[in-house]
Amino acid sequence: MVVDRIVEMPRRILPERGFLNGRLALVTGGARRIGRQLAQALAEQGADIVLHHNRSAREASETAEELRGHGVRVALLAAHLGDPFQAEDLIHRAIDSMGRPVDILVNNAAIYCPGTARDTSVRSWTEFQNVNLRAPWLLARTMAETLGPTGSGDVINLNDAAALHPRADHFAYTMSKWSLHGLTRNLAMALAPNIRVNELALGSVMPPDPGTGDYQHTPRENIPLDRFPRPEEVAAAMLHLLANAS
Repeated sequence: MVVDRIVEMPRRILPERGFLNGRLALVTGGARRIGRQLAQALAEQGADIVLHHNRSAREASETAEELRGHGVRVALLAAHLGDPFQAEDLIHRAIDSMGRPVDILVNNAAIYCPGTARDTSVRSWTEFQNVNLRAPWLLARTMAETLGPTGSGDVINLNDAAALHPRADHFAYTMSKWSLHGLTRNLAMALAPNIRVNELALGSVMPPDPGTGDYQHTPRENIPLDRFPRPEEVAAAMLHLLANAS
C-alpha cells in the first residue's frame, strides 16, 4: 500500500496535557542534545525527572533549572554507564533521591565515533558494547526488579537507523546499535505485560560533537519529508509511545 498523504491523528488518541503526572522518569544522557529535549517533553507532561549525565555537569544544572520551571521535581545524578556497577546502581540512586520507583526509563546515552572492522580495537569494541548495549539492559532489568511483579512502567530505547542498515565506517557503533534492537525486542517479551519496551530508531537529527563523525550522511532524496527530523518531533514520538492509547 502506498500512502500519498498525511492523515491527521484523531485528537481522542493524543495524550492529554499532564498525562504523566505522578510518574518518575530517568533520562540517561539527559543534560544536552536530544536527551535534553526528551527530558523537557516529559517534564512538560508532568513527570518528575532524574537527569543522568557523565561529564556534562554544567549543562545538566542548566537543564535541571529549565525543567523545574514546569513545576516538577528534578534530581541530577552522575554516572559512567560503561561501569556495570554504576549502571545498576543508578536506578537505586534515583529511587533514593526521589523517594519512589522509576517507572519511565529513557535509554538515551550512547557513544559514537567512526571506525572500521579493520581498525577497531578490542578496547573500543568493548566500550561501545558496555555503554550502548549492556547499560540499557542493566538499567531496564534493575527498574523491573524495583517495580516488583505487579508494578508497571515503560522503557524507551533510543536507537539508530544504522541498527537495520549497518555502516562499514562505523563498525563497532552500528554493531552495538544492531544488538540494541535485538535487546529491545527481547525485553519487550521478557518484561510484558506490565512493562512496555519500545525503541525510537533515528536517522540524522542533530550534528554530532566535533570529531565524532559526519552528519546527515543520508541523502535527502531518500527521505519522504525531504528534510531531517527535528528534536521536538522525536520527543513527540516518545510521548506517543508512553500514552496508553499507543
